[in-house]
Amino acid sequence: MRLIHTADWHLGRLFHGVRLVADQAHVLEQFVQLVAEVRPDAVLIAGDIYDRAVPPDDAVDLLNDVLERIVRGLGVPVVMVAGNHDSPRRLGFAARLLGPQGLHIAGPLQSDVVKLDVRDEHGPVRVVAIPYAEPVTARATLGDESIHDHEAALRAFVGRARADVPPGTRQVLVTHAFVAGSLTSESERPLSVGGAGTVAADVLNGFDYVALGHLHRPQSVHDERLRYAGSLLKYSFQEHDQSKSVAVVELGAHPGERPHVELVTLSARHDVRVVEGTLSEVMAAADGDSRRDDYICARLLDKGSLLNAMGRLQEVYPNALSIEFPKLMPDPSQSPALVDPGALSEVEHFAAFFEYVAGEPLSAAERAAFLAVADELARGEGET
Repeated sequence: MRLIHTADWHLGRLFHGVRLVADQAHVLEQFVQLVAEVRPDAVLIAGDIYDRAVPPDDAVDLLNDVLERIVRGLGVPVVMVAGNHDSPRRLGFAARLLGPQGLHIAGPLQSDVVKLDVRDEHGPVRVVAIPYAEPVTARATLGDESIHDHEAALRAFVGRARADVPPGTRQVLVTHAFVAGSLTSESERPLSVGGAGTVAADVLNGFDYVALGHLHRPQSVHDERLRYAGSLLKYSFQEHDQSKSVAVVELGAHPGERPHVELVTLSARHDVRVVEGTLSEVMAAADGDSRRDDYICARLLDKGSLLNAMGRLQEVYPNALSIEFPKLMPDPSQSPALVDPGALSEVEHFAAFFEYVAGEPLSAAERAAFLAVADELARGEGET
């Protein structure tokens, strides 16, 4: 059985003020062509479909077009889960109507886990879809007061997913979480403060393949059985040296066999690059640069002040978006941070504000109270 695993599309994202929908459409056109060539038994999209809970219209139109071409045009089923950037209810709208048509969406957490049973020549395969499991929401959904962190939340839903699996069935999980031991990137929004958002890998034992979303660096965790597909595009300049890809997965013939994974790179409309040198050196080198339309961060090694450095740089690199001056800031910890303010979670913003005002850190009880209120507000989002 062949599957295509992708995640973290972040449709509608802004990159240093630049709207990326056209860039995302360029890559997703190649993705649809890949699905047409591979003809997988299913496409797995492991969360953060959109970049925010209320996506712009063109991002919604793009997702609608891609899913229609895959599900209706190619007849390939899609299993899709909500990530921490998505609005679960908006993403999961009409899920029960769409499931019989081949589009299986796990939007809001629910006690009955979304499942898709398929077969190949070697027998049955069950694909389980568990969306991002915020502990507060998981506790309310299952009525289990013992759930206080992400690991306990995911463990509870995995237990339900594996409760009624027929013997001899290969199992695939699609979910959105931060598995301990994985490598992070700058462009991800943290799930929680202080590492409490991590999930131990053994929570995911028993599955023949786990299609993960959340971390933007493509990587396996411990072995090929647990894999992050990575983000659709490079969403920060710190990711300039990463190779983005999607995973074509071939399951073994029997439960417990290691899957075979092939990474397929899709070309970006504009690559994300870092160039380095003095301003004059960078501008001179641009003459022989065949990719001058890429998104550029320039690390300028000039020691003195420069007049209109960005304007001059954009004469040769029209999509130059950021400048760093490492020579003027020898302490790396003081270097300008290329961080999207939206990369911090609400509780992190509040905790920093609380400590600034009160002069002491947020207690566990106060943190839990804040999360309960934030969760209640999120549930009512869109009603006004």
